[in-house]
Amino acid sequence: MEMLGNRRLGVTQQQAWEALNDPETLKKCIPGCDKFELTGDNQYTVGLALKIGPVSAKFTGKVSLADIVPPESYKLSFEGQGGVAGFAKGASSVSLKPPADGGEGCELDYTVQAQVGGKIAQMGQRLIDGAAKSTADDFFKRFDAEMQSRYGPPPEATAEVAEKPGAVAGFMKKLGLGKQAEPDA
Repeated sequence: MEMLGNRRLGVTQQQAWEALNDPETLKKCIPGCDKFELTGDNQYTVGLALKIGPVSAKFTGKVSLADIVPPESYKLSFEGQGGVAGFAKGASSVSLKPPADGGEGCELDYTVQAQVGGKIAQMGQRLIDGAAKSTADDFFKRFDAEMQSRYGPPPEATAEVAEKPGAVAGFMKKLGLGKQAEPDA
């Protein structure tokens, strides 16, 4: 399986880098993850529950980081065992850069190459690819939510929220539904 993607993040490159290197943040954001612990230099043990089609399994494994260039990029390799459900192993590249349009936040590019075996491999490539895409989407939703809880909404989201009350008030006034004077008693 191969997957690649690009995401615009509403935090700075440094903030994203720190979060992507924080085991507690990763544990919160990886769907089904209940363990993400540092065990050595750039080595982590991971525990997570996955469900792909009718197959559910608890995976244990390890993640290793290499070619680390703070706050820009790293490569990681992973391997996990899920008992009779099978195994997964592979590699990923992650890079962060300022947005091409010069706007706020940063861009994250990622690639993943993975192999699966056992019952999971029998599910079929379309089901596996769909589960991988869904897991990646879920990760980024959780990651965005975690970043907003730490740093607040991205600047453009704050601007949109700031504009809406005035726009709504103006619209209400046009309809004659704005604050009305109290009638004299």
